[in-house]
Amino acid sequence: MGVPARVIVYPPAGGGRRVRAGGEDLGVARSPVELVEFLRRAGLDPDDVRLDDPALIEWRGGGPEVWTPDLPGSQDV
Repeated sequence: MGVPARVIVYPPAGGGRRVRAGGEDLGVARSPVELVEFLRRAGLDPDDVRLDDPALIEWRGGGPEVWTPDLPGSQDV
């Protein structure tokens, strides 16, 4: 199967990040492992997926290391 259209991973909200590919909603991933599973179901080989590949994934609101929202005051400890 061919490579799907560019993947968009939206900012963290509600415990995860919404994922879309080719205009299709793939769901809400709660971790990089879940994201890779969504991409596998969309036809990508998990062994070929690099989460830091900007040609494949457009990260909005933080990169692959960000899975919770940055709440105001959360850094003020």
